[in-house]
Amino acid sequence: MAGGFGAPTSGGGDFEAKITTVVIISCILAASGGLMFGYDIGISGGVTSMPEFLKEFFPVVYQKTQQPGLDSNYCKYNNQGLQLFTSSLYLAALTSTFAASYTTRTLGRKLTMFIAGIFFIIGTVFNAAAQNLLMLIIGRILLGCGVGFANQAVPLFLSEIAPTRIRGALNILFQLNVTIGILFANLINYGTSKIAGGWGWRLSLGLAGVPAAMLTLGSLVVVDTPNSLISRGKLEEGKAALKKIRGVDNVEPEFLEIVDASRVAKEVKHPFRNLLQRRNRPQLVIAILMQVFQQFTGINAIMFYAPVLFQTLGFKSDASLYSAVITGAVNVLSTLVSIYFVDRAGRRAFLLQAGVQMFLSQLVVAIVMGLKVKDNSNDLNQGLAVLVVVMVCSFVSSFAWSWGPLGWLIPSETFPLEARSAGQSVTVCVNMLFTFVIAQAFLSMLCHMKFGIFLFFTSWVFVMTLFVLFLIPETKGVPIEEMTERVWKQHWFWKRFMDDGEDKAKGHA
Repeated sequence: MAGGFGAPTSGGGDFEAKITTVVIISCILAASGGLMFGYDIGISGGVTSMPEFLKEFFPVVYQKTQQPGLDSNYCKYNNQGLQLFTSSLYLAALTSTFAASYTTRTLGRKLTMFIAGIFFIIGTVFNAAAQNLLMLIIGRILLGCGVGFANQAVPLFLSEIAPTRIRGALNILFQLNVTIGILFANLINYGTSKIAGGWGWRLSLGLAGVPAAMLTLGSLVVVDTPNSLISRGKLEEGKAALKKIRGVDNVEPEFLEIVDASRVAKEVKHPFRNLLQRRNRPQLVIAILMQVFQQFTGINAIMFYAPVLFQTLGFKSDASLYSAVITGAVNVLSTLVSIYFVDRAGRRAFLLQAGVQMFLSQLVVAIVMGLKVKDNSNDLNQGLAVLVVVMVCSFVSSFAWSWGPLGWLIPSETFPLEARSAGQSVTVCVNMLFTFVIAQAFLSMLCHMKFGIFLFFTSWVFVMTLFVLFLIPETKGVPIEEMTERVWKQHWFWKRFMDDGEDKAKGHA
C-alpha cells in the first residue's frame, strides 16, 4: 500500500519531504502498539481451547468438552464467564479511550503511548501469575486500558508523522503489527499447548510482556509529532521536529499550515461538542459506521475463536490450533499487500473488491456447515474441512487488505485537527464497544444460530459494500489539512454538510 518511495515532492498541497530514517523507525516503534493488540486477540482464543486452562478457571466448560455426548457441536463452549475473559479487555478499552483522548491532546501522542505500555506490562503480570478468575479478569482489564490508550495515540501518531504520499502505508504498519501479533500468538499457543505439566497457558499469557516492553521503550525513543507539539504551544520544538522527520530545511509551508490548523483547534473549547457540528458530520458518520461494519464482518469472531471454531468443525485440538496459525499467516501476508498498494490503488478499490470476496467466502462456509455440521453429529469429510479452511483464509485475506487497516486509516486521516483527538476517541470507543459485543455474544450466537451466524455476517458484508460504493470518498494522496476542500466539498452527498464550514472559515480569515 505504500507507493512513491521516490524523490521529495512539493507543491500542489504535497509538502516537500524525504522519507527519513527517523520517520521509518518512529513508525515501526509506535506501531508495536498494534503488536500488543494483535497478541491479545490471538492469545485468548488459543488459551481458551487449552484443557488445563479450562480445568483451572472454567471447570463447567471443561466438563462439556470432555464428554462428547453431553452437548452439541455448536454449544460446548457457550459460557458467559469464558466470553467475559475475552471481552472484558474490550470493555476496559472502551472506557479508557476517553481518558486517552485527554492525554493525547494535553500530554501528546508520545506520552500516551508510554502510558499504554505501562498498562500492558502490569496487565501481563496479573494474567501470567493468575491464581483465580478475578486476577485473570483484572489482568485483562489492565490490558484493555493499554489497548484504549494505544489505539487512541498510535494511529494519530502515524498519520501525523508520515509524508502525505506514503501516509497510508505507514498508518497500516499498525494493522500489520496487529496481524503479526495474532500470528505470533497462534504459533506460541501451538507450542505451549504441548508443554507437559499444564502451565503452558501461563507462558502464552506472560509472553505478552515482549510487545508491551517494545511499546514502552519505543515510546521513550520516538519524537512527538509536530502537530502535537505545535497544538500544545511548543512552536520551536514543533518546527525542529518537522525538519527532523521531513529531512529538509524548507518546512515553512507545512509548518504554517499546522500552526493555522492548531490556532483553529485552540478556539474549540469543547472538542466532543465540536465533533457534533454539521461540518464534522461526514467524518463522524463514516468513522462510526466503519468501526461497526469492521466488527460485523465477523473477523474478530473468527480470530478470537479460530481454534474453538475449528474444533466445532471436528478438527482435533492440535489441528485446530494449526489451522488458526494458517489463518494468522494469511492475515499478515494480505496486510503486506495492502501496505504496498493502498497509496497506489486507493482506499475504495480495496474496500469494494474485498466486499465481494468476503461475501462469497462466508456464504460457502455457511452452506458447508449447514449441510454437514449438525448439533450432535459431524459429517465433515477431509475435503470439505479443507474447503472450510480455504474459505476462512479467503475471508481473512480480503479483510486484511481492506476493512482491517482501512477501518483505522480512513478515520485517522479525515478529521480536521480541531476534531482529530475527539474523533479518534469516538472511533476507538465504537470499535471497542462492538468488539466487546461480538466477543461476548459470539459463542452464544454460534450455539443458537448455528451455521446461520455466517449468514448473519454475510448480510452485513453486503450492506457495508453498498455503503462504500455510495458514501466513502477516495482520500488517497490528499494532505490531511486539505481534506475539506479536496474531498468533502467535492463529494456528491457530503458536500451539503460543508456550508457552515465555509462561513466559519471566512470568519477566521
